[in-house]
Amino acid sequence: MAVMTRWLDSDEQCTWRAFLTASRGLMDTLDRELQRDAGMPHAYYEILVRLSETPDRQLRMSDLAEATGSSRSRLSHAVARLESAGWVRREECPTDRRGQVALLTDAGFATLAAAAPGHVEGVRRHLFDALSPAQVDQLRRISETLAEHLTRS
Repeated sequence: MAVMTRWLDSDEQCTWRAFLTASRGLMDTLDRELQRDAGMPHAYYEILVRLSETPDRQLRMSDLAEATGSSRSRLSHAVARLESAGWVRREECPTDRRGQVALLTDAGFATLAAAAPGHVEGVRRHLFDALSPAQVDQLRRISETLAEHLTRS
């Protein structure tokens, strides 16, 4: 049985390409700014943020990989780089000897605190300042719908 391809119509094609261009452009710009201003890629910043948001500034590596949308091997490589910078430390998981936890160090927290104002300003300047309040609301609702759909897939 042949599967019929549901081709995009011209409006869908324009929307898809605009979405790709905007999302790639935004993430590339924010990544370049974090590299320039804080000496780290956005992926490392995201790891530090996730760790900083937990009460004890630590997460199991598997939970951190899931939270950042990263593979375990990619996360392990990133955490190794963050360890060499002194921003994160790995320890054995107290409840599972096979697992490890990543802990945000005081130096890592200080680095994040120094990087955050510039990054937040970049997000504001490159995303929110370009949109009306109604568009911000629409973007949030569209993003929530897509996120929910993709987590069910």
